[in-house]
Amino acid sequence: MADADDVCRLALALPHVVEIESDGFDFRVAGKGFIWSYPERTPGKPRQIRTDIAVLYVGDEAEKQALLLGEPDIFFTTPGYDGLPLVMLRLAEVKAERLQELVTDAWRMRVPDALISDLEDDPSGT
Repeated sequence: MADADDVCRLALALPHVVEIESDGFDFRVAGKGFIWSYPERTPGKPRQIRTDIAVLYVGDEAEKQALLLGEPDIFFTTPGYDGLPLVMLRLAEVKAERLQELVTDAWRMRVPDALISDLEDDPSGT
C-alpha cells in the first residue's frame, strides 16, 4: 500500500513539478496544485496536516462522483470540498500502481497544454 513517500516520489518524477514547503506534501505544476496533504479541520481544534490522506485534483464533478461511488474505501470527501473537483485519498488503501495513475492523471489535468508533451518525452517513462 502507498504512503506519503510514494506520493512525493511519483509527483517529483513528473516534468515541471514544484514542491511547495508545507508540514506535509504539496505539489504543483504551473502554479496549480494537483496533490497535497489533507489539512483536516476539526471545530475548536487547530488544523492538522494528514500525510496519510492526500487531496487529489480530479477535474470535474462527474469524475469526483464516479470515484466516490466506485471506490468508497479509497476515496472520500468532506463538506468543505463540496462543489470543488477534489477528493481525499486514503493512501494506505491504494496500491502504488494505482497511485501512479492517479497522480499522473491529476498532473495532466493541471499542466498547460504547451508542457504536456514533456511527459511523453521523459525517458523515465512516468
